[in-house]
Amino acid sequence: MRKFLIAYVFLMLSTALAFAQQNYTVDSTIVIKNDTVQLGASLYLPIKKTKVPALVMVSGTGAQDRNGTMAGYPFFKQIAIFLANKGYAILLMDDRGVGKSTGNYAYATTADFANDALAAVEYLRTVSQINRDKIGLIGHSEGGAASAIAAAKSTNVKFLISLAGLASNGFASLIQQNEDLVNHSPLSQTDKNRANSINKLMFETALKYADSPNMGNELNETYNNWKKVDDSLFKLSGVAYDHFRFPIYSYVKQATGKWYRYFIKYDAQQTMKQIKVPVLAINGDKDLMVNPTINLTNWKNYIASGGNTEVTTQHFPNVNHLLQQCETCKPDEYAKIKTGVSGAILNTIATWLDSVTK
Repeated sequence: MRKFLIAYVFLMLSTALAFAQQNYTVDSTIVIKNDTVQLGASLYLPIKKTKVPALVMVSGTGAQDRNGTMAGYPFFKQIAIFLANKGYAILLMDDRGVGKSTGNYAYATTADFANDALAAVEYLRTVSQINRDKIGLIGHSEGGAASAIAAAKSTNVKFLISLAGLASNGFASLIQQNEDLVNHSPLSQTDKNRANSINKLMFETALKYADSPNMGNELNETYNNWKKVDDSLFKLSGVAYDHFRFPIYSYVKQATGKWYRYFIKYDAQQTMKQIKVPVLAINGDKDLMVNPTINLTNWKNYIASGGNTEVTTQHFPNVNHLLQQCETCKPDEYAKIKTGVSGAILNTIATWLDSVTK
């Protein structure tokens, strides 16, 4: 009986503590309008009598739900709960064509995602519990570029947080990202060289013909010319079977789309030098999708080229692109890690927000 009572008391205390820690409410019925698109959203709002600062979460490449569910884990929801308990409102949105949002993600560009973020900022400015002069953006991966575009465009964005957010030109980032992935792959050195060679050729062709209706033909011609030379060199190698393949069909289909044509021409410095608000840029040192050293340097230098020196950069060891503490740190490990964003990163975000909003 005594053990039962102790267990019961412990359960009640644990339950009370859990409720005590939830110092926020969630409204998941919000609809934000941006031209012809309607975006389903959830607002995490601290339970406070004073007006609170707020953020809009801006997602990265690939259609995502509002919770930022990647590799089976709701990364954005984790961030929202953490910040709401720290006294910050945060808005999460379904990407176009996902969940409660209308539109077609495949036909949208990074600039469209920036406009969606700005529509969310305008919505937050109408919420009575929010301080309309303390609304910022928090962008992950490509969402960092979309946030930069939005912040450069609107004075209603008062601060900016980049979580492995892209700060390189579209073309340069494609080159760097693919080289990093190839060089960390199990391919032989010969096949790594072949992959880097054809990737570079295709990206250069895509950039050159980004505005041309003939891009697809030019990409196929570039590939066919490379393949003839590559086949000849392979025959000289003496290897019996060639297992190397470049996905030419799927690449051309992607590259000729609206998003890719915009992205490969994206000029990060021209955009970021227009940002005049405080910025926090975070990267993990094991990020294979966004080169951490180049990226953090660009966040600081590109913004400084416009006269803004209010940029804080933070480098975290053994952290991957999803901001998880990692071991191999390769993309195939993401789903094996059962935790979300590193606690050290969450605390860094909260401390920085306190310094710029309070």
